[in-house]
Amino acid sequence: RFWTRGCALLTFYALFLHVLLRCQVYSGDGHDAVYLEQLYFNKLLLGQYNSTLGKFTGYTEFSKPIADSLNNSTRIMEQERKNTWRNCRDYVQLKPHVRLRSVEAGSSRHPAMLVCSAYGFYPKQIRLTWLRNGKEVTSDVTSTEELPNGNWLYQIHSQLEYTPRPGEKIICMVEHASLMDPELYDWGLLLGLVLLVAGLIYYRKKSSGERQDIKSTHHKKMN
Repeated sequence: RFWTRGCALLTFYALFLHVLLRCQVYSGDGHDAVYLEQLYFNKLLLGQYNSTLGKFTGYTEFSKPIADSLNNSTRIMEQERKNTWRNCRDYVQLKPHVRLRSVEAGSSRHPAMLVCSAYGFYPKQIRLTWLRNGKEVTSDVTSTEELPNGNWLYQIHSQLEYTPRPGEKIICMVEHASLMDPELYDWGLLLGLVLLVAGLIYYRKKSSGERQDIKSTHHKKMN
């Protein structure tokens, strides 16, 4: 898939100058989108800007020093980054990176709080839903708006205050255009992994301590 826009200028003596703006996309989500600004003179490519390389390249003795001068301009390079986003954003769908964690509760109504955060996604529209034992939770839920990261990507955070109950299953469900199906993040599963890792660390420390005690006792007997 690619998007192309061009403009042409005819000059005297049938000389032809052509500027081509192009966004090339090879994947379904657009993560590999490449923005090109190409300058042709009489069908000869003089030079181009390539967003993947992040610079201008000259292909003739005339255009090479011009490309070097453009690459040394902070203002122009920043403008090219904006051009890349403006011209290629309709083809881009970036998956959110999701983090589910437990924090200290903000009120006295419930002793626990979970925070579900999604980072680095595009387009802006996204939905975070809390599920308790398969049913949507709407009370004691606080969510932010989609917040810009400053690099045309977005982030969002949703908080759930709750009282833990034995055997319950709490899930943060994420829905976004970049996802084929909603993604489910199970706090019970994450908690189990955390406890397992903590248990292994405790066991290793305890085993190490016991070995140190045995060595110390053996040393005293030798003396």
